[in-house]
Amino acid sequence: MNRLAHYTRWLVLCLLSSSVLAASPDGVVAVSHPAAAAAGARLLAQGGNAIDVAAAVQFALNVVEPQSSGIGGGGFMLIHLAKTNETFIVDSRERAPAQASADMFAPDGLPMPFPLGSTSGLAVGVPGTVRGVDTALRRWGNKKLADTLAPAIELAERGFRVNRLLAADIANDGGRTQIHPETAAIFRPGGVPLAEGDWLMQPDLAKTLKRIAAKGPDAFYRGQLARAIVKAQQRTRSELGEAGKGRMTLFDLAQYQVAIREPLIGHYRGWTLAGMPPPSSGGLTMLQMLKMLERFPLGDAAQGYGFGSPKTLHAMIEVMRLAFADRVVWIGDDDAATVPQQGLLHPDYLAMRAALIQADRRMETPQAGDPLPWDSSTAVRPKPSRTLQESPHTTHFSIVDRWGNVVSYTSTIEFTWGSGITVPGYGFLLNNELTDFNFLPSADAATGNPGANDVEPHKRPRSSMAPMLLFKDGKPVAAYGSPGGATIINSVLNVTLNLIDHGMSMQQAIDAPRLSVTHAAGKVSCEGGQDFMQPRFGIAAQDTLRVLGHVGLGEAGTDGCQETIGSVQAVVVDLATGEHRGAADPRREGTVIRVKSRGAKIDATTSIHLQSKQSIP
Repeated sequence: MNRLAHYTRWLVLCLLSSSVLAASPDGVVAVSHPAAAAAGARLLAQGGNAIDVAAAVQFALNVVEPQSSGIGGGGFMLIHLAKTNETFIVDSRERAPAQASADMFAPDGLPMPFPLGSTSGLAVGVPGTVRGVDTALRRWGNKKLADTLAPAIELAERGFRVNRLLAADIANDGGRTQIHPETAAIFRPGGVPLAEGDWLMQPDLAKTLKRIAAKGPDAFYRGQLARAIVKAQQRTRSELGEAGKGRMTLFDLAQYQVAIREPLIGHYRGWTLAGMPPPSSGGLTMLQMLKMLERFPLGDAAQGYGFGSPKTLHAMIEVMRLAFADRVVWIGDDDAATVPQQGLLHPDYLAMRAALIQADRRMETPQAGDPLPWDSSTAVRPKPSRTLQESPHTTHFSIVDRWGNVVSYTSTIEFTWGSGITVPGYGFLLNNELTDFNFLPSADAATGNPGANDVEPHKRPRSSMAPMLLFKDGKPVAAYGSPGGATIINSVLNVTLNLIDHGMSMQQAIDAPRLSVTHAAGKVSCEGGQDFMQPRFGIAAQDTLRVLGHVGLGEAGTDGCQETIGSVQAVVVDLATGEHRGAADPRREGTVIRVKSRGAKIDATTSIHLQSKQSIP
């Protein structure tokens, strides 16, 4: 069987998925797109481990979800190695270039309009994905970089059918696929946006991936391709003139380095969680919320705290408001300005914050707390600063291999379509990650405020990404995460509560409707508009929240839960049986593939929407 036929077999298996639980002591991939899941399954079948599979999936997603992630962006790969029982993170978050400055998005003291700043070269951070994936492969993978690129190269060369999600993102692009001719030529050929069912081939991207496969990551960070990246982000938009030119240089690309980090560890009702430390706010903010919620009997329906009850939803809303008030002030790149992690997670500090929650009414808009008395670091008191939009588009996937190695990986190019800039002749989009910094600087020498999330040379902008590993008795039992900008944190929180407090299986926890608040002001977003989202947040419960003073749910007596929040892909390890399972999110085209390898024989089971009544072990 030739390579194309072999790959086509995987793709057909994936697209003709059945609704059967994927359970196996061997490898499982859970990805937001079936073709990318098939790419990962191919590496599993070839003897690849979870790190190899993660690389293949990430490169394939650049082809089939180009609006969300790719080699022009960055991400966080959370890895657990079964043999050594080690857990760590490969941080390939984009960095600001050496010529970046705190006021570059506000050169005249006023912030640029977000649509202009975010689609300019100024917004482009030094990409980290290629270096991050290569670092992980060289240290812990079984396969070569070229092996993991092969499925993506074939997808880009041979093409794939545009799904409803990609078609919708092209049609509703806010102009981002239309600004630059190279981007429009791919996604709006002849001026007509690609529609669902159209066939998309990307020869320039295939050429780029082949170059990286042949020459390694230096083909991206040095030489001809690096020069093309620098030139692409130096083009100006007429509305901004010279102020909109990107500041990345060849030196910035050549000097980019990943960081290997220890995970942030927290505990909730006897379970252990490993998540992202700064520069992501994801792990820290979620652990704050969990520890504040631990004082409420969320799983006890007899006390009025069952799933979707007004008491449970009220508590969730209020801890989100408190934690996000802290997030906007205290969390940034810990390598550049110390984040008071110890204080933010100290039990006494969190007890003081949780005490602000009132059972019979919505609290007034909370301000950030002061964790410094509980912190022994050198952090100083910052002041609030202006931050702008975070895109709901990112991507997350989870993997477990036959040896029990686990990867939970979230990656992005930031806003949908990133900067909208496609590198001419190379076929990939550049991120606009630097818009995650403060547009208005907050540093103040008079007060000693370091500007936790101000733009600074070589600094990484604050993220919301929250790849997560859940442990029981020291052993991993689940890996999961989500896209969604700031809502990532709350999607991961919802799933965690569903698993631990409400006794759901992973698939039930993913299907269940989610609730999210991402600002201290407290506007509530919630789900319920799709049939699979069960059990619903009832109108009576919503009315109770309205009476308590919560905003964002619309008029009394109506169903105000009509949003779509996140897209969680997960794998589960059954400690009792050793089986590996996957769960996929129907909010996107979530796909799980199980691979059993028996010599040359391959046994694959796929499912786009899994159903299981078993609770997580």
